[in-house]
Amino acid sequence: MLKGKTALVTGSTSGIGLGIARALAQQGANIAFNGFGDAAAIAKLQQEVVATYGVRTTYHGADMSKPAEIRELVAHAAGTLGGVDILVNNAGIQHVAAVEDFPEERWDAIIAINLSSNFHTIKAALPGMKARNWGRIVNIASVHGLVASAQKSAYVAAKHGVVGLTKSVALETATTGITCNAICPGWVLTPLVQKQIDDRAAQQKVSGDDARKSLLGEKQPSQDFVTTDQLGQLAVFLCSPAGAQIRGAAWNVDGGWYAQ
Repeated sequence: MLKGKTALVTGSTSGIGLGIARALAQQGANIAFNGFGDAAAIAKLQQEVVATYGVRTTYHGADMSKPAEIRELVAHAAGTLGGVDILVNNAGIQHVAAVEDFPEERWDAIIAINLSSNFHTIKAALPGMKARNWGRIVNIASVHGLVASAQKSAYVAAKHGVVGLTKSVALETATTGITCNAICPGWVLTPLVQKQIDDRAAQQKVSGDDARKSLLGEKQPSQDFVTTDQLGQLAVFLCSPAGAQIRGAAWNVDGGWYAQ
């Protein structure tokens, strides 16, 4: 379905980003990877995706807190793979603390990576999309872009901002072949969430399984994690012809979290 298209997925060397990259590659999209990690492991990942799906790949290690590197990332993806047709803004970090204890440098980093990077990638990718009159922008927000939790002020602020940015871009591109939408996952068992489970287990002196159940029980009525494959398939749907008039949506995939 996406053969001949190129997808740039930020933060795609692991977790949600990798799941989405694989789902898009399965539909024939060439993949521009971005993220941190061991160079040999990233090269092996690229080889695996090429062999499995028969697509082309490239990689750029842009630091998503730095606008100049973000512009280089988009230019690299376009120059190597022939344009950025699909942009998935997924890169993100987290820090948990009360507002009065929140380190200012962590606030700045979270806003830069989780929110401002989306603006910079979209700004760089839009001219090419407009020239081709086709594009799909998928911003990975969070259920925390729709509701708040204590101890996560920077993350919640950034993800609410992502949802707002999504709506504005959708309105600005409403008469074009470009769509912009947000996916808002609940708990997904990524390395970021596993760290929160491990921290909870250590603080509460309970087993990892008990910490997992406690984490899910507080917020996610389904009592089960969202999977990266589920998010990848939703991204594919938004990139399909069926998604052509889905514009400015904040699509929660959260096991019932937002419904409460």
